[in-house]
Amino acid sequence: MKIKVDARGEACPKPVIMTKKELDKMEEGILTTIVDNEIAKDNVSKLANSLGLEYEVDEISDKEFHITITKGEGAANIKESTSDDFKDLTIAFASDTMGKGSEELGKILIKSFIYTLTEATPYPSTLLFYNGGINLTCEGSEVLEDLKKLEEEGVEIISCGTCLDFFNKKDKLQVGEISNMYTIYEKLKNPKNTITIS
Repeated sequence: MKIKVDARGEACPKPVIMTKKELDKMEEGILTTIVDNEIAKDNVSKLANSLGLEYEVDEISDKEFHITITKGEGAANIKESTSDDFKDLTIAFASDTMGKGSEELGKILIKSFIYTLTEATPYPSTLLFYNGGINLTCEGSEVLEDLKKLEEEGVEIISCGTCLDFFNKKDKLQVGEISNMYTIYEKLKNPKNTITIS
């Protein structure tokens, strides 16, 4: 089986997600992903390497790279994430941006991160939003559709009621439920299964 994935023009992390989806469908065969920049080339190569698959990179031009990945009998030994790995995983959002330095870049990164959550399974069990993070669950957020998709898949979406009150946004909440600090504490208290995005 030979498959081509044309990911030219796609922003990170889409080339990796597109490649992983096709690899997941394949029992064995050859998949070639075409990308148009070095970062995408490196990221798709890292995916193949992390899965223990053989791959080759052909530089057609400075704007076109072909990453050819071979999935064969050895692919059966690849360790896949199981739902137990993500059991009770909570991701907490303390801000509506990701990282510090550039607010504009931070908004792009948070949007990309939440989109990636919709495409990578298994899903986390809970997403918590507090302080500026509540802006992501309220009217005007660019990630509402992705959050609604996650909620439909059974992911618990919780926004801090005190924070919604503080920012006068309780009536602007568009996805998930309002909760209190006790519930937030209960969800955050296991550091092994908690990721904080700020």
